[in-house]
Amino acid sequence: MKPAPFTLHRPATLAQATTLLHDLADEDARLIAGGQSLAPMMAFRLARPGHLIDLNGVGELAHFSESGGMIEIGALIRHVDIGRLPIPGVTGDLLRAVLPHIAHHPIRTRGTFCGSLAHADPASEWCLTAATLDAVLVAHSASGRREIAARDYFEGAMATALRADEVLSSVRLPQLPEGARFAFEEFSRRSGDFAIAAALVVFELRDGLIAAARIGIGGAEDRPRRIPEAEAVLNGRKPSPELFVEAGAVVAAALSPMEDISTSAAYRRELAATLTERALEEAAR
Repeated sequence: MKPAPFTLHRPATLAQATTLLHDLADEDARLIAGGQSLAPMMAFRLARPGHLIDLNGVGELAHFSESGGMIEIGALIRHVDIGRLPIPGVTGDLLRAVLPHIAHHPIRTRGTFCGSLAHADPASEWCLTAATLDAVLVAHSASGRREIAARDYFEGAMATALRADEVLSSVRLPQLPEGARFAFEEFSRRSGDFAIAAALVVFELRDGLIAAARIGIGGAEDRPRRIPEAEAVLNGRKPSPELFVEAGAVVAAALSPMEDISTSAAYRRELAATLTERALEEAAR
């Protein structure tokens, strides 16, 4: 199939893009950067925007920077760029470890980090990363700039706190402390398919005990999120297989999983527990 007719706009600045989005909001204007989610939806006519605003000419969105203990990734940074940019420290290592799990190589060469966050698929690896690391999402509109905490950003499956007239211009991730350990695990039926469930864990070891634990789960519910009940189980205790099984069980009990024709809620719950255990074991090694 082919997309329904639309008008294409190519702004050169972020200000021009936000003005266009504001002026065309009543005509279902959409933003496009990588287009790896929107273009297929348009081809199947699941989305029929009257206007497309192409961000690829907005050079100020193609930025990466580090300051004040935060790493900022602009809206035109593509998935593959994460593997090429000199993103320092543990956070850089974590991002490079997650990168190969995202879809397939052709999609990674065109899709964008912020585009994944804007689309907000529950199975998105970058959405899980943002939720687990308590990212700050930066939005611009014709009326100004605002920052949205990741815990307030994801509102459901492909639903976010972004307003219709806002551009997600960048995301800011904290630089994890040196020595922090992490691991990412996900399961999909075929390589590159959407994950049925995924787990991202981060923790520090202080005097042999776990501290500052983060456990994020994606794919299982309608949005990615941290599981504070399981984090509390870990903190202050010595790493062990028994502890990791306990934490996995707490994750399973805390979830309200999605269900579909091929995957039951019970299966997703058990899978999330197993992936959490595996990720904790990998991080501990």
